[in-house]
Amino acid sequence: MKITFFSAKPYDKKSFNSVPHDHEIQFIKDHLCEESARLAKGSQAVCVFVNDELPRACLEKIHQLGVRFIVLRCAGFNNVDLEAAKELGIQIARVPAYSPHAVAEHAVAMLLTLNRKTHRAYNRVREGNFEIDGLLGIDLFGKTVGIFGAGKIGICFAKIMRGFGCQVLISDPAPSQECLDLGLEIVTPERIITEADIVSLHCPLLDSTYHLYNKETLAKSKPGLFLINTSRGGLVDAKAAIQALKSSHLGYLAMDVYEDEQDFFFEDFSSDIVADDTLMRLMTFPNVLITGHQAFFTREALKNIAETTISNLDCFEKDENCEHLV
Repeated sequence: MKITFFSAKPYDKKSFNSVPHDHEIQFIKDHLCEESARLAKGSQAVCVFVNDELPRACLEKIHQLGVRFIVLRCAGFNNVDLEAAKELGIQIARVPAYSPHAVAEHAVAMLLTLNRKTHRAYNRVREGNFEIDGLLGIDLFGKTVGIFGAGKIGICFAKIMRGFGCQVLISDPAPSQECLDLGLEIVTPERIITEADIVSLHCPLLDSTYHLYNKETLAKSKPGLFLINTSRGGLVDAKAAIQALKSSHLGYLAMDVYEDEQDFFFEDFSSDIVADDTLMRLMTFPNVLITGHQAFFTREALKNIAETTISNLDCFEKDENCEHLV
């Protein structure tokens, strides 16, 4: 079966070519959108990532070209018009759990970096400056950590923070059995918003979670809050976060995702202008840490993504039941 693989990077080619399969994969560096849909001509399936855009118009175009299957090499599917895909008869499969440890560990790394300011200390020492004034942090032990999302990633993060001696609160409308078995305290969103010293977001982007942290919720948060987002950019209203940072009410902000990241993340703009005033303003704060959607990026995760995606393609080609359908 022929598959057009959009948003392809060198590491994608390497990981997918290392998995045995009989499919014909056409790797394309362009994002999938309405304008680039024509590149899927001749393919029965397309493989897409987080910043590919699949609204109705795009889906109609790839459907006209013969595409009947979309494989997401990620867990989220908020970038796909599911209703339109269903109407067109296009099936969608995803990779629900490529490596929850990778994302949870990256969230912890961002928290520790911001707290102990290791990124600033690294630069100082390289310049011969061994002064520690301005690098003051806090003990994580005994702090209250709030987690939105009790899926695999949220649970991994909870276990790590328990190891630091933190009190862990989790909010999820349908907590998993593993979450309950661990005895994690399930609370209302309001309790996390008002009581947590540290908040980490591990929930999907839905209408109910869009701008979960906005002007109102940030105002209700404890002064000095550490806010970490390794899930989806739309969970945080970046402009509201800027105002909260300027007033010093929001103490620290860690973002591996950004609401309007699709035009910038995974690309090299080191010799160009980043024409996003909000993103550039965020990067001026010393208490903000931004990474380019790399939380998933481990050898184990890439291997799992490739294997699961190839399995999804095999199931579709053989007309077998696919357990990862959206």
